[in-house]
Amino acid sequence: MHEADIHDLSDDADYAASQQQGSRSISRCGSDKRSEPSGAEVVFLKENVAIHPTQYASERIRGRLRLIKQGACLFMTWIPYKEIGSGGGAFGHSDARLSDKDRNLYSIRAVPVTDIRSIRRHNPTLGWQYVIVVLSSGLAFPPLYFYNGGVREFLATLKQHAVLVRSADDANLFLLNDFQDPLQRSLSSLELPRAVSVAPTSTSESSSSSSVSSERPEDGRSYSEYQKHGQKSNDPARDLSIQVLEKFSLVTKFARETTSHIFREIHSDNLNTNDRKNQAPIVSNSNNDVDNSGLESASTESFVAADPIEKPSCRKDISAVKKLPLQWGVLSLFIFDKMTLVWGKPRQSPLGTEEWVTFLDAEGRILDSKDLRKRIFYGGVEHQLRKEIWKILLGYHDYDSTYAEREYLSSMKKVEYKALKRQWKSISVAQAKKFTKFRERKALIDKDVVRTDRSITFYDGDDNPNVMLLRDVLLTYSFYNFDLGYCQGMSDLLSPILFVMEDESEAFWCFVALMERLGPNFNRDQSGMHSQLFALSMLLELLDKPLHNYFKQKDCLNYFFCFRWVLIQFKREFHYEQIMRMWEVVWTHYLSEHLHLYACVAILKKHRKKIMGEEMDFDTLLKFINDLSGHIDLDAILRDAEALCVCAGENGAALIPPGTPPSLPLESNLLYSQQDEL
Repeated sequence: MHEADIHDLSDDADYAASQQQGSRSISRCGSDKRSEPSGAEVVFLKENVAIHPTQYASERIRGRLRLIKQGACLFMTWIPYKEIGSGGGAFGHSDARLSDKDRNLYSIRAVPVTDIRSIRRHNPTLGWQYVIVVLSSGLAFPPLYFYNGGVREFLATLKQHAVLVRSADDANLFLLNDFQDPLQRSLSSLELPRAVSVAPTSTSESSSSSSVSSERPEDGRSYSEYQKHGQKSNDPARDLSIQVLEKFSLVTKFARETTSHIFREIHSDNLNTNDRKNQAPIVSNSNNDVDNSGLESASTESFVAADPIEKPSCRKDISAVKKLPLQWGVLSLFIFDKMTLVWGKPRQSPLGTEEWVTFLDAEGRILDSKDLRKRIFYGGVEHQLRKEIWKILLGYHDYDSTYAEREYLSSMKKVEYKALKRQWKSISVAQAKKFTKFRERKALIDKDVVRTDRSITFYDGDDNPNVMLLRDVLLTYSFYNFDLGYCQGMSDLLSPILFVMEDESEAFWCFVALMERLGPNFNRDQSGMHSQLFALSMLLELLDKPLHNYFKQKDCLNYFFCFRWVLIQFKREFHYEQIMRMWEVVWTHYLSEHLHLYACVAILKKHRKKIMGEEMDFDTLLKFINDLSGHIDLDAILRDAEALCVCAGENGAALIPPGTPPSLPLESNLLYSQQDEL
């Protein structure tokens, strides 16, 4: 087979049109070697390539995308611009709301092309073109949006320097292998597994890492040195795991669209012990007084290390521990193996009517919102109070609003809701025939509501009017937020709210308030799910390094097995009364806006011995996690999640990218990414 045959993509009009552009790009960029080590050549450079960490336009991070060639090796880098006034140059115009530290969490530094498995191109009818780069490990970087075009040029340049072939099943999916040896190229056509290294990335806070021009890896090695470290990659047959995820997630279509590009790896594991000891701490640059000698051997002493969260031998005050400067992995082994985990405070009885009135002044204002949130965090709310208190927790009513103000707002919102509902109620049969999007959404909603919580008396039976209310609220929301529309899983989130409110209008506005936090979970580009699973990975690495390493060994670092937990906030993991209690605890945002992520860590740690002892692979782990539904001790998990959150302290909070759902929205007019291509 000739090399030209391997590279041939002549069926793609985009490539045919872009060959001259690619050549011009190489000649134009080839002279730009200001920040590259000796022998490195920039073969592609594109300004204003952006990452969207959240749904807010003001928090988009723009940067410079490069393809750099050194010898026979090709590397991809993306470095964010600095803030205005910090030396960013002509392109230093990233929004000042995000600091250099926050933006550098997303930096892509010196990723060898050999570590890239595929690139998916997206051409939405509205909005910018973007690509999703998937690594050989199965993980992915966040979508890269090309504000000024250049996707074709980017792919054309890759084609000239690597083996790039179009997928036979998807015209927008390109498989990429940077083979230099003819024998390897021949073997690649047989889809045999091959050994490649894992793409190194860094979240270092050092000043050098925040520089736009400095793209040399933090440890000082040249790009080519990364080629010396190898690790087994995934077999292409790993795509079968996606089919298993479909069967067990119960949000199948949505999950499948997510699995190919939801997540990216945050570290390479090819640093030796000395490299780890010399690496700068991620969240603190101060000296660490903790004796970390023998930590590496401690993590491998036994196949399944004892976890004190299951059998705590003592309870200790860790206020001093929270202040310790920590390196990756030190927190897990020091606190859990040597001090034992401090246990969460005992759960209290739910907040009752008599106690509730003590939190209010004569006109109905909350006297101390923090005290109220703390009380609800530790005990929840009696059911008869939920209708009143949930509206406050969700932000439908302000904490400092009076009885009169809340009553007036409710009456005004009822009028507004009726107007919104009339929009779709007035669509005639003839109009509906010409309104494809409406027909599709209505059909999906009709299909979902009849199988949502039908075991609950409130929704049980044929022709149940509450099921019709559930449908009407979801249809109205799809018109209220037409860009986001309706996605599977939303009916799960609305069901308990309607059950508590017993009022169509109030259920709608509470659902709107909840979706302002969780709406990014349903973004088509999966920015919300990506950032949460990314944060979950970092938290587990901080709080249980051996378990994190086990998932890495089993190619489970995508954390897809936690997908359903995060997407619908554990809705299908607990009984109905329990999920209402968990939600009101999570909504307090008392210790953290992301308590649900610590709950994920707590559940995984609770079952770590079984997971590691039985050597569960991805498919087995996914089935095991889904089989936990209905068998999780809520009080124990909330206690463990609290303890983990306290242990992690500021170090854990620093690992969660800004804007990660369910953060409270910072802007009133949310702009969700393109959900449906019109």
